[in-house]
Amino acid sequence: MANLNNHLKAMFLAVCAVTLVGCTITQHVKPVENLGASEICIIQDNAVRASFLTVYETALKERGYSTRLLHSGAAINECEVTSTYLGRWSWDLALYLSYAKIAVYHNGEPAGEAVYDSTSGGGNLNKFIDADHKIQELVAQLFPPR
Repeated sequence: MANLNNHLKAMFLAVCAVTLVGCTITQHVKPVENLGASEICIIQDNAVRASFLTVYETALKERGYSTRLLHSGAAINECEVTSTYLGRWSWDLALYLSYAKIAVYHNGEPAGEAVYDSTSGGGNLNKFIDADHKIQELVAQLFPPR
């Protein structure tokens, strides 16, 4: 009986470990360096909730940058510093920000990027974050204060 209990415990732990491995949330940021510009042009993405853009602009302004909105079809080299963003929300007992990406271009060339990805979060309850706070955190890591 003791062997059976030990075997069941080992199987349970193995299942838990495999389940948790599939519940990964990742975040990586490559900060921008030496932009020299104080204005960030943001290409609007009408497919993303408007609140993402509102929080993004506010976070940039709090760091000393001014913003200018460009239409959704604008080119990344339309301004000296241009940014694109993407935000996806998912449903799992509640609506939550499952993916966010902010990319920055300087003279049309990649200059920095911040990505938050909980799409493989599965049963990880840490995926239920405050979206506004996460966007502010990404901006703070991506852009140096002016």
